[in-house]
Amino acid sequence: MRLLSRVVLVVLLCLSLVSSGLACGPGRGYGRRRHPKKLTPLAYKQFIPNVAEKTLGASGRYEGKITRNSERFKELTPNYNPDIIFKDEENTGADRLMTQRCKDKLNSLAISVMNQWPGVKLRVTEGWDEDGHHFEESLHYEGRAVDITTSDRDKSKYGTLSRLAVEAGFDWVYYESKAHIHCSVKAENSVAAKSGGCFAGSALVTIEDGGKKAIKDLKPGDKVLAADDAGNLLYSEVIMFMDRDSRMRRVFYVIETREPAEKITLTAAHLLFVLNKSTDDLNAMTAIFASKVKPGQKVMVVDENGRLKPVVVERIYTEEHEGSFAPMTVQGTIVVDQVLASCYAVIENHRLAHLAFTPVRLGHGLSSLLFPKDLNRSNATLQEDGVHWYSKLLYRVGTWLIDSHAFHPLGMSINSS
Repeated sequence: MRLLSRVVLVVLLCLSLVSSGLACGPGRGYGRRRHPKKLTPLAYKQFIPNVAEKTLGASGRYEGKITRNSERFKELTPNYNPDIIFKDEENTGADRLMTQRCKDKLNSLAISVMNQWPGVKLRVTEGWDEDGHHFEESLHYEGRAVDITTSDRDKSKYGTLSRLAVEAGFDWVYYESKAHIHCSVKAENSVAAKSGGCFAGSALVTIEDGGKKAIKDLKPGDKVLAADDAGNLLYSEVIMFMDRDSRMRRVFYVIETREPAEKITLTAAHLLFVLNKSTDDLNAMTAIFASKVKPGQKVMVVDENGRLKPVVVERIYTEEHEGSFAPMTVQGTIVVDQVLASCYAVIENHRLAHLAFTPVRLGHGLSSLLFPKDLNRSNATLQEDGVHWYSKLLYRVGTWLIDSHAFHPLGMSINSS
């Protein structure tokens, strides 16, 4: 029972850190307590990332105005978070309407604001616009943008507020005027928003007999090449797919190495193990988002002797592929196209993500004890397309915990003023 209670506590902690719990879901999480830490305020008129708002590297293209009578109005959800003040000068509740992704990021930011300035709340001055008050093709018309201030309207806080919005995971943040900060997110149904953490279906893994198999053809029970925490290669059983999608086209990062020349294709928020170029010590490897990998860093490649070898990244580019797959092994790692990767995404912390799925591994281990080991693997079937129920559960419970304030990051209660 003591072990079980510890596992439950770990899962609750992880739930508070999981942004979506979906392997191929939207980007970084909400509810992560990042303070105290030194924050660099944005300068007036600075925007992050340093690209145009409606480009792939930021919030993506404009997809069309949403009205109350349009089919897409169902994409908007109201935000009744009591720790956010909505100006709502139209008195229609429009400022509370936004996409789920925007809501998640806004709720994350609300927590960060209260942690940064006790007694101060986040304030939204503009949300969804149904009255045509913004320029043509504004993301406010899609519920994907908000203009924000602090509740005390202290302009000296706005540079730091901008940085907090970046940390909360907004896809584009702009210190637009002395009166507010502009933040926006990717579209829920856009390729960019859904490129969270999967591999291309044609990617190859090494199975237990030494042969190769496409990820799209893997079945639960297959054993694939992986690695332990010390970088030792081993074969680890595939428990499940956190997500499978055979049809949707998504944008993938292609990370190419030199000597040997290998390449791995994975989505932006999938975790990849890297080393800085100054070291070859496998104990120093860390997992970061694929989108953060830079040429000159090193990734772990299986060499001709069957060992992991740090190899320098030569170049990085993007491609579109049909289908995306997120297998999870008992070890939580997997070698894909000869490159070592984490099985996880969204949370930029491999160990924490691995802990979040502890109940799945415990359940798998228990079923292995209770049932014959070879309920022949050849009888195993491909998992159907879709998000695994446990990933959905993480999302739902995590969202409830944050929105209802039933649980806060690191067990800290936050009292609103």
